Amino acid sequence: MPRIITCYKWVKDEADIKVDTSSRQLTLDRVGYKISDYDRNAIEEAVRMQEQHGGSVIAVTVGPPSAKQSLKDALSRGPEEAYFINDPSFAELEPAQTAAILAAVIKGRLEYDLIICGEGSSDLYAQQVGPRLAELLGIPCATYVNKLALEGTRINVERKLDDGIEKISLPLPALVTVLPDINTPRLPGLKQVLAAGKKPVHNIGLKDLGLTCEVTLNTTGILAATMERRRLRFGAGNEDIRKVVDALLKEGVIA
Repeated sequence: MPRIITCYKWVKDEADIKVDTSSRQLTLDRVGYKISDYDRNAIEEAVRMQEQHGGSVIAVTVGPPSAKQSLKDALSRGPEEAYFINDPSFAELEPAQTAAILAAVIKGRLEYDLIICGEGSSDLYAQQVGPRLAELLGIPCATYVNKLALEGTRINVERKLDDGIEKISLPLPALVTVLPDINTPRLPGLKQVLAAGKKPVHNIGLKDLGLTCEVTLNTTGILAATMERRRLRFGAGNEDIRKVVDALLKEGVIA
């Protein structure tokens, strides 16, 4: 029976982000937080594998103390316990630091057969934590996975690439990063939410790891994207159709 670890990140909810139209600056003073959408797919896939093969699922997250709010949501989605690795300095981690912290905890405390991560977080979307973590743990890694199946001591996966589907088989233990189309995460019901509050949570601080963590990621600014519109109007006559084609040619939209 597989022992599965699923990693997730607590991120700003982009639905709450407002834009100052004059400066294009993002307004974040009333923003809420959520489990990264991609990581919800990772949690869901881990739980589905447990439902099919048995075993256990552990959720692991790295973040500042305020990310404690994420634990109940994560545990209500099916994992039996959670590891909360937290410190105030973890508010602005870059991917290499996150992977190193995860590796330090997993190596020293957890036994596993499979680690499932989202393809990227919905804030930075660097797509680095999963592969970096696999490298630090010395295990094989498959990215862009949209289908996986456990077969004995191997995991068979399908990778969705730009030019087709690649099918590969990895020996366990292994790490995979999954795409959003691998599943549709279920919404926890009241029973699951209430049960989540009784599940064990292991709090791990920076001092427990024997590591130091300096802030190396500095966001200098984020501006909203703009879209320039020509505001050209055309009628429905034959001459107007010609004008449309000429306008598209002029803009280089068609050749």
